[in-house]
Amino acid sequence: MKTLQVGELKSKFSEVLDYIRKGEEVVISFGKKKEKLAVIVPYSKYKKGTNRKLGILKNKAFFEIHNDFKITDEELFNL
Repeated sequence: MKTLQVGELKSKFSEVLDYIRKGEEVVISFGKKKEKLAVIVPYSKYKKGTNRKLGILKNKAFFEIHNDFKITDEELFNL
């Protein structure tokens, strides 16, 4: 995983896109402290998503979302 400052990202954007096309991730940092702000990931990795584990409840609990369950983005974010 490569880490770039914002200015470096701007000046090498085409190179960064080539790097991402190869399946690599890029961390974007900012400021004197080089605070990590974001990660650019290939769309194929983003689209897949990840399975979420139940942590300490693994193999002890489960949940199921029924097909008729509906919630808007606004309802979800206002919880």
